[in-house]
Amino acid sequence: MAGKTAFIGVGVMGETILAGLIRAGRPASDFIVGVRRPERGAELAEKYGVTVLANREAAAQADTVVLGTKPQDLAAVLQEIAPAMRAGQLLVSLAAGITTSFIETHVPGGVAVVRVMPNTPALLDQGMHALSAGSRCDEAHLVEAEALLGATGKVVRIAEKLQNAATAVSGSGPAYIFYVVEAMIDAGVMLGLPRPLATELAVQTLYGSATMLRDLGTHPTILREQVTSPGGTTAAALRYLEDHKVKAAFLSAMEACRDRAQELAAGS
Repeated sequence: MAGKTAFIGVGVMGETILAGLIRAGRPASDFIVGVRRPERGAELAEKYGVTVLANREAAAQADTVVLGTKPQDLAAVLQEIAPAMRAGQLLVSLAAGITTSFIETHVPGGVAVVRVMPNTPALLDQGMHALSAGSRCDEAHLVEAEALLGATGKVVRIAEKLQNAATAVSGSGPAYIFYVVEAMIDAGVMLGLPRPLATELAVQTLYGSATMLRDLGTHPTILREQVTSPGGTTAAALRYLEDHKVKAAFLSAMEACRDRAQELAAGS
């Protein structure tokens, strides 16, 4: 992948992808960071050795622009940088709920737009990035975006109509997992375990279970049944979860996540 890449809106996800690319061997000279706050720019320049410019200058000098701006701020940032953008550039948006068609109406014709739903395990190069093409994208643009994101995890192409569902599953998914693990740790403490031990037990259980799901390719229902002896301790626990409609709560929570993504799109 040739040319300069500008990161504008360098929050958690933007910095995560930037750091992953540098870890993967891309030279810092390939990257420009656009910032509003000088102190944030100084921090990123010291940490990664990247060039720091104002947002519009960064967009003007880049071949690829990665927007990590919050959804509610995206329109203002697009208005700021659009005069500096040109046909042939690739714009990769990490903003939840914001459609490629909305972005395309705010940038010059000929700017290709790719929409991505990343997630925070990209911090450890274990991210899940769901990517959708805008109307001006061709295969080369998608391959370029995949190379950019692949430094920090797995990349899949999906239809844009599925982006809000992907947000509910993988984009927000780490928070659900952390919430469950937090509950398991607290329960362990309540049952008499020292907190460090409860934490170790819960975290390693999560890690091992996730590894089984990924590496064995076995359906989670089968794996769950393998742990659940008839009339045993696990069966008693699972019945309690069923009685309290935990699965239904997850479904409702993820629907709420999807709906909020749709609201963000409607309000953009």
